[in-house]
Amino acid sequence: MYKLEKTILASVLCIGLAASQGFAQAPKKVTKPAATTKKTSVTAAKAAPSSNVLRNKLDSLSAAIGVSFSNSLSSQGINDINTDILTKTITAALKGEKTLFSSEEANKFIGEYFQKMMEEKGAVVKIEGEKFLEENKKKAGVTTTESGLQYSVIKMGDGPKPSATDKVKTHYHGTLTNGTVFDSSVDRGEPVEFPVNGVIKGWTEALQLMPVGSKWKLYIPYQLAYGERAAGPQIPAYSALVFEVELLEIVK
Repeated sequence: MYKLEKTILASVLCIGLAASQGFAQAPKKVTKPAATTKKTSVTAAKAAPSSNVLRNKLDSLSAAIGVSFSNSLSSQGINDINTDILTKTITAALKGEKTLFSSEEANKFIGEYFQKMMEEKGAVVKIEGEKFLEENKKKAGVTTTESGLQYSVIKMGDGPKPSATDKVKTHYHGTLTNGTVFDSSVDRGEPVEFPVNGVIKGWTEALQLMPVGSKWKLYIPYQLAYGERAAGPQIPAYSALVFEVELLEIVK
């Protein structure tokens, strides 16, 4: 996920350096700081500044970092920030002047702020997933295992079933419970090979129940997916996941 335990300035610089994740199948209310000035929404620049504004490479670097940092804030759900305090703090820090936070205090505050924000978002996602699975298990054709994994059979194959230590080739199409696609070997037109015990728990369990040639739809609770952590920007923490999985073969 994001490296949150940084000062704002360090975060900006890291974002800039990172500029010079797909779905990893194989490996396994927010309190805002008080402000005394009016807040200004953070939005990406609509047009590049004119050449007479950017007089040299450092001006261009400053503008580029500003865009990158603004995009980073937006991607983390921060669309409103006190830019006056932000710029004054950056200026003071660069000059070596005293700031309202020490580096340690800033790291601690940022970490706690984002941790709280993620917990609150996660609580919403968790409840939505649980409601989805509770309704889904009532549908005809849906089987629920002891672990909480749900599946329905689209096509039942007649081949052997893989063991946990086998390597398999599959096609899959993964979505969130709202239908948002986060990864699809089907869309890429490229089947994927991986060890059965090298994927999320819901897959490991389901694959050992599927004969080769089968195509099943899996409904995976967050505990059997990525748990309390997010998996890249497209899969929030506590997400229940839905997959269509076709078991093509056991790879020898």
